[in-house]
Amino acid sequence: MYKNSFKSIFNKLSPLLFMSILSSTAPVLAAELDLPGYDRFTVQANHRARPIEASIWYKANTKTYKTPIGDNVIFYGKSAYMGAAIAEGKRPLVIISHGSGGNMDGLAWLSSGLAEAGAIVLAVNHQGSMTGDSSPRRTVLFEERIADVRAALDKALQDPNFTPAIDSQRISALGFSLGGTTIMQLAGANFDRQAYQAYCERLPDAQDCTFLRQGGVDFKQLPDSWESNYSEPRISQFIAVEPGFSYGMTATSLKAINKPMLLITLGNKNEQWKAADVSESGSNLINLIPKAEHAVFAPAHHFTFLPECKPKGEAILREEQDDPVCTDPTGTNRAQIHQQIITKVSQFLQLSKP
Repeated sequence: MYKNSFKSIFNKLSPLLFMSILSSTAPVLAAELDLPGYDRFTVQANHRARPIEASIWYKANTKTYKTPIGDNVIFYGKSAYMGAAIAEGKRPLVIISHGSGGNMDGLAWLSSGLAEAGAIVLAVNHQGSMTGDSSPRRTVLFEERIADVRAALDKALQDPNFTPAIDSQRISALGFSLGGTTIMQLAGANFDRQAYQAYCERLPDAQDCTFLRQGGVDFKQLPDSWESNYSEPRISQFIAVEPGFSYGMTATSLKAINKPMLLITLGNKNEQWKAADVSESGSNLINLIPKAEHAVFAPAHHFTFLPECKPKGEAILREEQDDPVCTDPTGTNRAQIHQQIITKVSQFLQLSKP
């Protein structure tokens, strides 16, 4: 009965009305095509007991099913076409390293934005310093994070699904907080363990020192690997957002970095984290690195780099006595700050939307 009734109604529609129905859906379909593609893969590596989780964002050539990435009870995620075919042509590759307690999908706003700007974005989960698996004692094993990035990069450059789409002459790396530390080391920064110990004695309440102390880390027994060089020649440009541990980096190694570096600070002087201060009043990275460019986004603070929060996010965190990652300084527009950062990074990397 319903089938015949629907057919009767459909036949009575005028051609003009029918065309108007079709045209009204066209903008929606066109907008959906603008979503990037997304996929996950794992990497086997000798330095990890479990496979490394990695993800890749890119310009999609087809539509599959739309799925939210990084969405949870606290944060809004970003939608993408899961496993869609990759658009033809070669594009720059941007590697992203998350911060302490974060994860690769927690920066979906950034990965999605850079993919839409014309990049392929490779991100990894760093075991031992990620969501649900963040240990102060394992945080200081910087070499493991660096090995994660290298293993994921090797896999991406060897995978026949991704290799044809990657411009291997335009590989860059971006890291936030502890991820900024990882990126600084990939650029060539070395550490002086005694200098970092002295910093934590001078500023015992600094966020990084406090976190490590909570895990019983002995500042007199930091790993020997801190003083090794991990520069990665395949990466040609670097972006460090609020990089951690910069007070322990040696001036000699910073002055020897000869590749372009964008340093991003969140907030004005009264909003900034002392641990992430790269200005003259802090670790002075902005003057020690020859090709450094410095960008400040305000009003904001360290946590503004995290995803946009849902309406109940702040209350949930307060009830659970967790870090106030949804509470921004007065006047902050987190979505606007995110877009400004995407624009600045895209300009620095000279991305051009295809």
